[in-house]
Amino acid sequence: MEKIPVNPMDNTSSLGIAIDKNDFKKIDFITTAEKETAIRAHRDEGYTFHILEKGQVTIEIDFKTYKVTAPAIVFLHPDQVHCMHDIDDISVSSMSIQNECLNRNYLNLLQDLTPTAPLPLTTETFKIISEHFSLSLKLYRNKQNRLYHLLVKDSCNALAALLINAFLSDKKAEDSYSRFDSVSMSFRKLLEEKYVVLKRPSEYAALMHISVPYLNECVRKATGLSASRLIQDRVILEAKRLLYHTDKSVKEIAFHLGYADYPYFSRLFSKATGRTAMGFRNKNID
Repeated sequence: MEKIPVNPMDNTSSLGIAIDKNDFKKIDFITTAEKETAIRAHRDEGYTFHILEKGQVTIEIDFKTYKVTAPAIVFLHPDQVHCMHDIDDISVSSMSIQNECLNRNYLNLLQDLTPTAPLPLTTETFKIISEHFSLSLKLYRNKQNRLYHLLVKDSCNALAALLINAFLSDKKAEDSYSRFDSVSMSFRKLLEEKYVVLKRPSEYAALMHISVPYLNECVRKATGLSASRLIQDRVILEAKRLLYHTDKSVKEIAFHLGYADYPYFSRLFSKATGRTAMGFRNKNID
């Protein structure tokens, strides 16, 4: 296996949007091929929301395990690797939407949200989201509408806005962002785009037209960590993903992550995780 599997969207339309609702029984998860698909670690093709309407699911997202009870939202960035470990009888509504289909403001907000833990919903918020999802699903399935593409795109963007708003409403202390938060979010967005090629805080500070001390001050105030630590953490997370979910050699992974000096990368990984790269792979595969 050379790459982490990516689950493609429904090919029903060329919109770059997929939306569906399904019920899964625990007995099916245990005894049928459904389990093989569910437990296989993968990425999704677009920004994905799973609205858990009934039951309970145990899901792993980038080496963190969450037990999620309905009603709740699970939000997944396209880069995040995830799989299910177990379910009760569940009912789940799902929407995946690609960058080009999202309102630019919503896309920026989603990028700022990542990573985020699954979010429990209040009864009132769940009711509003569930009602809008039902409308979006009806529009998605009715391909005879003359304005089909526009109706689906606009409806799903409105649904995305409701889902994003639920996450933002939960961030009580972050409802009004300070200058530290704003700089930190800009840095993290840039980091997600550039971590393979840029490894020094000074390189990010230059792109952001601020000084390194100011970058570090803002990032530390917002996250409690230095810019260097966040850069390292992002690289190590991707290294763990590749070690666990692919058969690439440690040397190939080092080059993939922008390290021509393979021994340096090996030392960096060992220092950050407390074990060698091969030790991490072997421990998690056994």
